[in-house]
Amino acid sequence: MQQLKVELTIPIPAESVIISKVELEELKKNRLQGVYWNMQDLEKRTNKKQAWLKENILYVPKFKVLLDVENGGFVYYPNKRGEKWSFLASEMANFLDKNFYLIFGDK
Repeated sequence: MQQLKVELTIPIPAESVIISKVELEELKKNRLQGVYWNMQDLEKRTNKKQAWLKENILYVPKFKVLLDVENGGFVYYPNKRGEKWSFLASEMANFLDKNFYLIFGDK
């Protein structure tokens, strides 16, 4: 069998870098660390309005038990009129990704 050894140079643009998949996943995970969303941020992230989010995610019992800070979750549910919703962005993004099929799938 014949073999051919080839040396190849591929230019990488100055605005680009090559990193490992592990590093990429760490960067993705850390980009939302220490970031909090309000309800408007969640609306933008999901492209859904507040009423839909409440009906289909936030007040669904199987989700609320996981989400509510009162149960060790990462969503602050307002207790009084005028209080604001607060979401730990990294955890909420992860929850939405992991439960996409349950949230947006056929009910």
